Amino acid sequence: MSTPGFASTSDMTEKTVSFSSLGAGLYAYTAEGDPNTGVIVGDDCCMVIDAQATPLMAKDVIARVKAVTDKPIKYVLLSHYHAVRVLGASGFNASEVIASETTRKLIVERGEQDKASEIGRFPRLFRGVESVPPGMTWPTLTFRDSMTLWLGKRRVDIIQLGRGHTAGDTVAWVPDAGVMFSGDLVEYKSACYCGDAHFRDWPGTLDRLQAYKPVALVPGRGDALIGAPKVAEAIKLTRDFLAATFEPAELAVAQGKTLKETFAAVRAVMDKPFGSYAIYEHCLPFNVSRAYDEARGIDWPVVWTDVRDREMWSALQG
Repeated sequence: MSTPGFASTSDMTEKTVSFSSLGAGLYAYTAEGDPNTGVIVGDDCCMVIDAQATPLMAKDVIARVKAVTDKPIKYVLLSHYHAVRVLGASGFNASEVIASETTRKLIVERGEQDKASEIGRFPRLFRGVESVPPGMTWPTLTFRDSMTLWLGKRRVDIIQLGRGHTAGDTVAWVPDAGVMFSGDLVEYKSACYCGDAHFRDWPGTLDRLQAYKPVALVPGRGDALIGAPKVAEAIKLTRDFLAATFEPAELAVAQGKTLKETFAAVRAVMDKPFGSYAIYEHCLPFNVSRAYDEARGIDWPVVWTDVRDREMWSALQG
């Protein structure tokens, strides 16, 4: 097996974008395993969930929205703090950029490092990076636990269900349609990125998400999911991916294995069922590093930097 190029630096193939309807005024902007964006059209304005990586890339989302409605984009919701989801926010000229209080704290704690880290990992996803304003993308409106917005008569519940992909994950629930926008808490046939995850908490957070009984869902990556069976499949696949990562890592730590030995043990379990998933090779070293730490009792994820990224990659994939 050849040594993979660092993270996603070798992935320069353009993806085909889809703009799918999940119901009246509800859309998913997806691109073959690239980060998704959700759109909610209300009576008087729109909300976008996750902003893409740069203002230049946000322009395509804006064009798709304009093709289906003349209502302005008033709100941008950040499902979590990762740069690939956040840095395009300024391109929408929204009245409010919304995030959980925990997400804002994570931006304060590690936003600059994450920005440099992700730009180094995903050159194709940061097209037009020069269009990103200097500094961080800051939410203008934060909440603790949950909040409700009204887009005219359309209700949108914004909820922090618990730790999972990050400590600050947020979902958007549209009760009149039974549609959930999950961010990276749920993926569909795309690798879960777990470098900043809380493995032990994530399954319980999925339980709380599933309790809403969504009939359609926009995952963080992968196709829009229409129909309760498809949603259930995606949640199960996400659970399976997490278990296949953490359980062998936890066992390896209990056996006193090194990080590199743990990486080999996890790969032996995961390659066959998940090796074809989008960004699998990119995620695996970061995921095992975090699983190894959590299994050793490190509750709060260690900050990734552009330097730490490459040192880790060289140690595990070199």
